Amino acid sequence: MIEVHQFPVLSDNYAFLVRCRATSAVATIDTPDGEAILAEAARLGWTITDIWNTHWHPDHAGGNAAIIAATKARVTGPAEVARIGAMPDQVVAGGETVRFGRAQAKVIDVGGHTLGHVAFWFEGAQTAFVGDTIFALGCGRLFEGTAEQMWASLQRLMALPDETTLYCAHEYTASNLRYALHVDPDNAELQARGEVINRLRAAGLATVPMTLAQEKATNPFLRAGAAARFGELRAGKDAFRG
Repeated sequence: MIEVHQFPVLSDNYAFLVRCRATSAVATIDTPDGEAILAEAARLGWTITDIWNTHWHPDHAGGNAAIIAATKARVTGPAEVARIGAMPDQVVAGGETVRFGRAQAKVIDVGGHTLGHVAFWFEGAQTAFVGDTIFALGCGRLFEGTAEQMWASLQRLMALPDETTLYCAHEYTASNLRYALHVDPDNAELQARGEVINRLRAAGLATVPMTLAQEKATNPFLRAGAAARFGELRAGKDAFRG
């Protein structure tokens, strides 16, 4: 039902254009660089009809105005997006269903990085766009929420099927790998994955997307077991200089 096109923008962001195959409607999941996203859509011959924001940060909603001006795209996202621009046309929260064309996704509350952060799960495609909540081998900083809130959010994502493909918004994997190996040095699956990651990055290739199964096996934040331990790991990553 959907086709996903991923491409790098800014210093370490990924942009995502999602096309409904049945109708050719196109959503951009977040807008880190409006002009770059418009240019890439034009190169593909796709017309952006919708903007779906996961949260309000400028590298996720800062391109909304440029894309709206060029395409009159409809904006869907949490109310907090109004902190950086106009209120979304459709304000959403966890538990709701959103659509563009014939494609539809469930909204998951993943507050913690920001209070209103959401993820979008295309159940039929077993694909989730998680913004800055989960990264490959990492998770978002707690800029607004608590460790308890973020841990609960991660639990909601971990309840998805293991085969779910996760699209996160940044290429932070090399740094995350160093910390993961520091706190979980005896994890054989992590060691093997690290070898693959290092080869990909040496070749200038993306480590995103990843599967939920991979993250459950190797991401120290998903393996924390409890909110208190998660909070310790997150604070440790903030201070890590390895």
